Amino acid sequence: MTVSILLVDDHPIYRAGVRLALESCEGLEVAGEAASGEDAVAWLCSPGQSADLVLMDIQLPGMLGTEAIRAILTGDGARHHRDTGTSPPRVLVVSMSSEDDVVVAALRAGAHGYVGKEASREELIRAVRTVAHGGGVFSPSIAVRLGAYFSSVHELPNRAAFPQLTDREREILGLLARGRSNRGIARELVLSEKTVRNHISHVFAKLQVKDRAAAVVRARDAGLGT
Repeated sequence: MTVSILLVDDHPIYRAGVRLALESCEGLEVAGEAASGEDAVAWLCSPGQSADLVLMDIQLPGMLGTEAIRAILTGDGARHHRDTGTSPPRVLVVSMSSEDDVVVAALRAGAHGYVGKEASREELIRAVRTVAHGGGVFSPSIAVRLGAYFSSVHELPNRAAFPQLTDREREILGLLARGRSNRGIARELVLSEKTVRNHISHVFAKLQVKDRAAAVVRARDAGLGT
């Protein structure tokens, strides 16, 4: 049986290379391409379009990769598949990022595998086939880091998420994820609002996010504020 694949990556040259690699293998075909999470969800919800597997970068413009995965598996994409009587695709993340919180966020969103872009052609094809046929797969380096991550979660649950943040910054991020305003955070932690704003700016910079909404998404994906 042929496995149909939707490629989601904002770099057209990378997509072209992956398409060539996939279509050179018997039983694999690229059904479509998308340059953003929004485009991927729209493509999958379009009449007559379907894929068995979504091969997705996690760092995309606009909609975060984790948000796109969630939309595909439990949001608009899932509703479309229910309405059409089809099964949602499986998702394999292929990304340059191997940061612990990014990998865990992708898994929380529903990804079935995660490999690095440095993977060889053979590794990528093997991962595609494994995930498409119901398995899960991780690059060796990512598997090792996941083991260490979950060990640290067991021992230090509050420090495991976002190790680049200070304890105070992580505490404030958790309160942001719970919907607290700057004034509410200041009252709860007995800080000035100016101090809270400074901490939030540092959080944005360290997480490389542009605004409060994006920070909240990252925090909730990592289990903070829930």
